[in-house]
Amino acid sequence: MEILKDYRVHLLALLVVIVCEFIGRQTIWVITVYPMLYAMIIGGIISLPKLKILKEKNMHNASAVMIVTLMLLIAKLGVSVGPKINEILNAKMALIFQELGHFAGTILLGLPLAMMLGMGREAVGATYSVAREPNIAIVADKYGLDSPEGRGVMAMYVCGTLYGAIWMSVLASFMAQLDIIHPYALAMGAGVGSGSMMAASLAPISDLYPEMAGDIKAYATAANLMSSVLGIYIYILFSLPFASFLYNFFARFRRQKSGAN
Repeated sequence: MEILKDYRVHLLALLVVIVCEFIGRQTIWVITVYPMLYAMIIGGIISLPKLKILKEKNMHNASAVMIVTLMLLIAKLGVSVGPKINEILNAKMALIFQELGHFAGTILLGLPLAMMLGMGREAVGATYSVAREPNIAIVADKYGLDSPEGRGVMAMYVCGTLYGAIWMSVLASFMAQLDIIHPYALAMGAGVGSGSMMAASLAPISDLYPEMAGDIKAYATAANLMSSVLGIYIYILFSLPFASFLYNFFARFRRQKSGAN
């Protein structure tokens, strides 16, 4: 009840919504930015401690409200799956294979780059997943959050929370504007296992293909559900062990190369 009585948070949220809707959709080159992107940027600015607009208590209350609103958003999007269940079932293999990009892609591309930038075992925790709450729990159980892997996954969780939705919104808009990938594939790619990132990605894709908006939401929600539910087992049985193996392989190769020199 105390959260619901935090009128400063509610009032500021209303003002941000009004300002962002007034600005509306804007196109910069091939990237279309939407009110949700403005809202995240403005929200980040007004929450800066130096400005003293929001207190730490207000921020905690806003986080709690955010969780509830995301649950309502996911429930709303989930309703769109039912009418499109036949189309989704027909694409079952595509949905399964696109999961490889969510798990293996972050490792194969991200881990070597992280090591090149100087990260140690932190790279394992940072790149084995998209670093959402379930991924933190997996690393905490296996390594502990005070381990290098724990620090890596927590660093990516913070970055994902602050910048993930912004990046996904810009990337989805850019890819959709290029018109080289089918909108259903873009929708499945948006379902990375994060409600906020998926919502940020859906806006530009649905706006560009309004006649497919219902199908796009259904595919994205189905992919997001698979990433959240089936992803747990893939993270535990494949992604984390593979990331650790790949790190050890590159670290051993680097030591051998350094010894040879």
